[in-house]
Amino acid sequence: MDNTDFHLELAAATIVIFGVTGDLSKRKLLPSLYELEKNGLLHDQTRILGVTRRPFDLADLLEDAKAGIRSSDGRVDNEVMHRLAKKIELYHMNAAEPDGYPALKQYMDDIEDKSNICMTRLYYLAIPPQISASIIRHLGESGLQRGCDKHGVLSHLLLEKPFGFDMTTAEELIAATRRYFHEKQLFRIDHYLAKETVQNLVTFRFRNPIFEDIWDNHHIKSITITADEKLDIEGRANFYEQVGAMRDLIQSHLLHVMSVIMMDRPRDITDGDDIHACRQHVLDSIEPVPADHMNERAVRGQYEGYKAEVGSATSWVETYAAIKLYSRDVRWQGVPIYIRTGKGLAAKQTCIAVEFKPKAEDHNHTNELVFYIQPDESIVVKLWVKKPGYDRTLQVAPMKFSYQQTFDSHGHPDAYERVLVDAIRGDNTLFATSDEVMSAWRILQPVLDAWSSSGDGLQIYAKGSEGPDLAALTSSDTSQ
Repeated sequence: MDNTDFHLELAAATIVIFGVTGDLSKRKLLPSLYELEKNGLLHDQTRILGVTRRPFDLADLLEDAKAGIRSSDGRVDNEVMHRLAKKIELYHMNAAEPDGYPALKQYMDDIEDKSNICMTRLYYLAIPPQISASIIRHLGESGLQRGCDKHGVLSHLLLEKPFGFDMTTAEELIAATRRYFHEKQLFRIDHYLAKETVQNLVTFRFRNPIFEDIWDNHHIKSITITADEKLDIEGRANFYEQVGAMRDLIQSHLLHVMSVIMMDRPRDITDGDDIHACRQHVLDSIEPVPADHMNERAVRGQYEGYKAEVGSATSWVETYAAIKLYSRDVRWQGVPIYIRTGKGLAAKQTCIAVEFKPKAEDHNHTNELVFYIQPDESIVVKLWVKKPGYDRTLQVAPMKFSYQQTFDSHGHPDAYERVLVDAIRGDNTLFATSDEVMSAWRILQPVLDAWSSSGDGLQIYAKGSEGPDLAALTSSDTSQ
């Protein structure tokens, strides 16, 4: 990407990556740091410490990261890579044991003493979530959460999903983290919220008055949020057997996207606390699926061959999940909210579709506003127009705003680049708060509990298809 229009002056930072040799680091974090270095966004004094337990060569690590760089940038600039390499150092310690943390703290203090700069400290846990709690405890007990000793600057903790396995484990993880880190220090990463198209939802809604007055149940018929993937689980059997589609995307990402599309106008649309409060109100207003409506409000599927892929002939873990929700908020009562995601489907597409109600006398003609998040980032309004000719034949015509055509195709940062920049700046607007995480679990826990008890209702679908039959989900439902 080309960020020549950016005018950021990021503070010097010490970025500690736990799990630096892992897949996430090589595919996302290191390529994102490369882009930030390329565009002059990393302070000259910034240091990156990659924590690794086993000996690993930095040159090999950066070579592994080049595939991720090429996928987004097309090529690798050796001069940029050389500058980045000078900022990176592999730090050998066993992160699971407490013994190494005092030495890590002293090492970071020495970095600041030598540079005479009080640095922002970031701890990025690019590791399996089941071992995050012990590292958080070790960081806290070693005083690393306090940051720079000279000025009392707080450190920032970056956490990857999933944030717990259910309501109980999420609450336990939040409680354990709060022992050492304040809410303002926590950056729970939701790369969907960091995508440019999702960020633009706030601007689009509240800076264009033609839409704001029709954003309610008097004018909107339904909201549909879709995240379809052509890829299957890509060999991640252990991960997927524990998580499934509902936890993987709907709980961790899509419910938070829903909160952005449905939230009221914040008092200040540039204030992170105001935005969080509005998103929280949306989540608090959503009704969990009632037990006696589970079959009509929640659909799950599994692609053919999944059982063999994970080596379990009895697995009923879903690779496709769809849910129908309603809000208690007076503004949204009666509007169905459809959220669905799946693996091994016909096409890759993530989008938000807002369907508007037709006039009573013209019930066949509805309008639709669609936000395409990936792969074709765009906003489309579907309008009815008269076809050329002598008769009165009508058809739908799209009016499209395309990011690629309007701006340079590489003119905005990748989601992980934005995550790192905002964490260095201490801006947690795009990150989920503890309360938002718990509200998302509250909404989905009844479905997860019902699905955990048996495989009843699991639909098997062919890879490359549209997925399970959603007729029950999309049929009229007046019992809310």
